[in-house]
Amino acid sequence: MHHDQRKLTTLVENKTTYAAEYAELNIYETHKVAEQVSLTFSFPVIASMLTGKKIMHLEGMQPFDFFPGESVVMPTDKEMIIDFPLATDSSPTQCLALGIDASKIDEVVGKFNHQVAIEQENNNWNLKETASHLINNSAVNHLVERISYTFVRNNKSKDVLLDLMIQELIVRLLQTKAKSMLLNDPHQIFTDTRIGTVIKFIKENLTNKDLSVETLAKKAYMSTSHFHKQFKNTLGISPIDYINSEKIKFSKKLIKELKNAKISEIAHKSGFNNTSYFNRQFKKMEMMTPQQFKKSITK
Repeated sequence: MHHDQRKLTTLVENKTTYAAEYAELNIYETHKVAEQVSLTFSFPVIASMLTGKKIMHLEGMQPFDFFPGESVVMPTDKEMIIDFPLATDSSPTQCLALGIDASKIDEVVGKFNHQVAIEQENNNWNLKETASHLINNSAVNHLVERISYTFVRNNKSKDVLLDLMIQELIVRLLQTKAKSMLLNDPHQIFTDTRIGTVIKFIKENLTNKDLSVETLAKKAYMSTSHFHKQFKNTLGISPIDYINSEKIKFSKKLIKELKNAKISEIAHKSGFNNTSYFNRQFKKMEMMTPQQFKKSITK
C-alpha cells in the first residue's frame, strides 16, 4: 500500500511521511549505490530496515551492517552516516524511521514504574546518550511492523490504535538498552538549571521574532559569550541551531495541520522573518524543502 502512495523526488533516501498526532513515520527508499549520506532527527527515532542493506556509521560505535529485522534507536539530534552498497532501481534499499514526540515519551514514562520494571531488566547497565542497535528483539520488530501497517492503512481507528501500540513500543524500548535516549532527553535533564530555564523559555516563545542569543543570555544571567559556550557544551549544538531546530519542528506540525497555507505563511507562523532563510534551514535539517515535505505527507 505504501508503494502506491509514495512520490519519488530523489533516488537517494526518497522520503514519504505519514503523520499522526504525536508520531511521524518516514519511509526512505534509495535506488542507487551511495555513500556518506547524513541523516539527523530532531526527535527520538527508531529506525528499522525493510529491504536491502545499509552500512551504518554512528558516534561511539564501530561501523556495522544493517539488515531487515534489525532496528536502531537514535537519540535526538544524533547524526547517522549511511552507505548503500546494494541499492538499485529494481531492488531499492528501504528503511523506516518512526519518530515519537517527547511529550508522549514523558507521559508513558510517568505511568511506567521504571524503578522496578526497567532496572530488573538491565540492572548492570549504565545510562548513556548513545544509539542502540537492536538485533534480536522480536517484540520491538513486530510492534514496529504493526505500527507501520496502521499508519499506512488510514482507517477510522488509526489514532486510537497508534496510541496503544506506541505506548507499548515505548515500554518495550524502556526494557532495552535503548532506554538511554528515552530517559536522557535534554528537555528533562536540565529542568532545574539555568540552561533548562532557557530551554523552557525558547519552547514557550518560539514564534517571538526577537528571540536572540543576547535575550537568552540575560535569562540565564550569563554574558553572551559564556552563555553560548555553556549552551553548546550542554546540548551539543549552538543556541541558534537549537532555536531553528525547534522552529522547524513546529513548522512541520503546521504544514501537516494547515493544508492550504502558503510556505511563506508557515515560515511567519513558525517565527521566521525571512522565507528564504526558513527554506534553507528546513532543507538543512530535513534534507528536503518545505514544499517537498508538504508533498511527501500522506494522511
